[in-house]
Amino acid sequence: MTQDMTGHNSAATGGIAADRLRSIIERVERLEEERKALAGDIKDIFSEAKSAGFCPKTIKQIIRIRKMEPADVEEAETLLDIYRRALGM
Repeated sequence: MTQDMTGHNSAATGGIAADRLRSIIERVERLEEERKALAGDIKDIFSEAKSAGFCPKTIKQIIRIRKMEPADVEEAETLLDIYRRALGM
């Protein structure tokens, strides 16, 4: 077994290339940290929106709708309207 510059084993163990596995795990860990930081940034933006008088819940709903295909939005709105009328709303 050989060691790389960081002192880690670079040989395959049980058919697994240790360096490749370590690289994948470290990349995922870095991305998880970035995701956590981004989640904090998003939370701050929603706090800012709320303090400016906007409704964060409604903003989140708008964001969800903007991700949808136009036909799906139309179908969802039609069903919502039908259900409201059925309930006398």
